[in-house]
Amino acid sequence: MNKSDATLYQLEAAGPAVAALGESPLWSVAEQCLYYVDIPKRQVLRLEPASGELRHWQLDSEPGCIALIEGGGLAVAQRNGLWRLDTRTGEHTQLAAAPFDSGQQRFNDGKPDAQGRFWVGTIDDARAPHAGLYRYANGSFESMAEGIVTSNGVAWSPDQRKMYWSDTKAHEIYVLDFDAAAGTIGERQLFAKFTPRAAGESLDQYGGRPDGAAVDVEGCYWVAMFEGQRLLRLSPEGQVLCELHLPVRCPTMPTFGGADLRTLYITTASEGRSVEELAAQPLAGCVLRVRVEVAGLPANLLQL
Repeated sequence: MNKSDATLYQLEAAGPAVAALGESPLWSVAEQCLYYVDIPKRQVLRLEPASGELRHWQLDSEPGCIALIEGGGLAVAQRNGLWRLDTRTGEHTQLAAAPFDSGQQRFNDGKPDAQGRFWVGTIDDARAPHAGLYRYANGSFESMAEGIVTSNGVAWSPDQRKMYWSDTKAHEIYVLDFDAAAGTIGERQLFAKFTPRAAGESLDQYGGRPDGAAVDVEGCYWVAMFEGQRLLRLSPEGQVLCELHLPVRCPTMPTFGGADLRTLYITTASEGRSVEELAAQPLAGCVLRVRVEVAGLPANLLQL
């Protein structure tokens, strides 16, 4: 796959909703629908692509990410803890309190591993390196790594031997050895690094910083480059294989969906963008979708 543009890939809006900060897109194979969150609006949303039907659930604090629960429902990692959302009844019950000071941090990106443990990172409100990565298993959280500002990009290689993790603020993606049986990680090694925006550099020249990500069946890492208006496909060695240019400045995270897991859904943001930019980019905040050549991995389920 070579460097490509949106025309070749036929990008389009997947639904009508405009999010302030859309995040954590999650494809349900069982329901053939897409779940995602709008962080500042404190909402979980469900989009049925076939009909265009959109539902939402209002929460009492910001959701950072969501996961499908084995047996039904969603786990929602919010500022004030981990919650279970019954999407049939709307019942919202807490599973665990936040393992940090929720006045200083909130949950951000996260996913379950193949064994059903939930790995969730945090973001520090003061943009200081006090955020980290937590593992939820057996009813409680355990701190697994720390010392970053904005935890993002959690994903695993198809063989579950490598885990990916990024610090958006540092413009860095890491790879860590992963012990699937024990649920432990090794020391983080640099997987990819991007150039921060220089003082006075225009956004048109800036390549963006790594946000959410997903892995395909070939073990390649698809990462949304926030403010870079592009999505990158990186090889298992960290080389850029494909650069997909987008019609919006701020993509936040991709996920694979559709019956064959070859439809890439991409959440985006509109919050904080200029009036001029929003006028020029009317799809900002929408979920985008595009067909790709290589299928993705299905979402793992959280086991309670």
